[in-house]
Amino acid sequence: MKLKGFDEKDVRGKKVLVRVDFNVPRKNGEVSDTTRIEAHEKTLDRLLKAGAKVVLASHLGRPKGKPDEEFSLRGVAPKVEEVLSVPTVFCGDCIGPKVRESLAALKEGELLLLENLRFYPGEQENDRSFARELAAPFDVFIMDAFSASHRADASTSAVMEFLPSFAGDLLQKEVRMLGAACRDPEPPFVLILGGAKVSDKIGVIESLLDRVNTILIGGGMAFTFLKAQGGSIGRSLCERDRLDFAREMLSRAASAGVELLLPVDVTAGPSLDGKEGARTVPAREVPDDLMGLDIGPETARLFARKAGEARTILWNGPMGVFENPLFASGTKGVAEGVAECTRKGGTTVVGGGDTASAAKALGFDGDVSHVSTGGGASLEFCEGKELPGIAPLIVKE
Repeated sequence: MKLKGFDEKDVRGKKVLVRVDFNVPRKNGEVSDTTRIEAHEKTLDRLLKAGAKVVLASHLGRPKGKPDEEFSLRGVAPKVEEVLSVPTVFCGDCIGPKVRESLAALKEGELLLLENLRFYPGEQENDRSFARELAAPFDVFIMDAFSASHRADASTSAVMEFLPSFAGDLLQKEVRMLGAACRDPEPPFVLILGGAKVSDKIGVIESLLDRVNTILIGGGMAFTFLKAQGGSIGRSLCERDRLDFAREMLSRAASAGVELLLPVDVTAGPSLDGKEGARTVPAREVPDDLMGLDIGPETARLFARKAGEARTILWNGPMGVFENPLFASGTKGVAEGVAECTRKGGTTVVGGGDTASAAKALGFDGDVSHVSTGGGASLEFCEGKELPGIAPLIVKE
């Protein structure tokens, strides 16, 4: 899949609206993780060097279609300036006279960050009138927010009806890397799935079953599969309404010759905080008073070995409650195998969301080919769904 990218001639001297994703995590009103800001650096640098007037549009949180100071992007602007080392001006609106005034006053080499798009109900309604107002002051639109591309919002979809539109560098990289991993993988292809819920991964499992060689399942979702096999899982997470699906997938994988591996041991504890009582137990024999909170050391070694033998890896979902150091060993162990695949020249892609957070928190983000910025978007892309923020930019071949 090839997207329509921009050249210098497309943006030189023009007023350019860039859809970014600055929906960043915050603590006490301060940005606590700048990964999503950093991800747009190449696109914005190219635009500024081309002499474009660059204006950034994003959502933040869920303000329910009306202004809410808690979700204002005003507090994000200083962090954008700090991270990108580019003077960044904030505008207190995203449509109307304030935008035109701020745009007219914007100096060469500066960025202009607009207020939260979701302060207007038309944003999430993909309203054409709102999109027309959003587009009105600009000459060109650049879609660079892969992590929002699965949403049919005014700023990711309808706006493209009103402006010449191009894909930014981040969006193109996401499509290229995820495409290499899940649409044209070099075998052996290993799919690593974790996180809490089987239901979040159903589409990925079904769509990739005919391309994958090995599936490694950890995290909370593993216990639904273990329960489906008749295991005792104690107080571990289990989606009982997905037990039939788990049994079906185990059967389909076996029929297709796909190796589907579940944990053989887990680290279990009485609670998520894990301050005491945590221990390693057989995966199918979790005591009634404990819950599985990480894959065990034997499983981590097994999964790491399988990952190290791969040529292509797609990893979505941590192996345990990595935020607690007591339950981070499984994710770290698997990461060592993924890093080995990367060192051997394989393609290794980590899905967004919690997996991306784990990669950064545990320090293995530099050991993979690509860490996606998109959680839901990366899953839907790998499921083969059409993403509204990407479809209009696909070059027909």
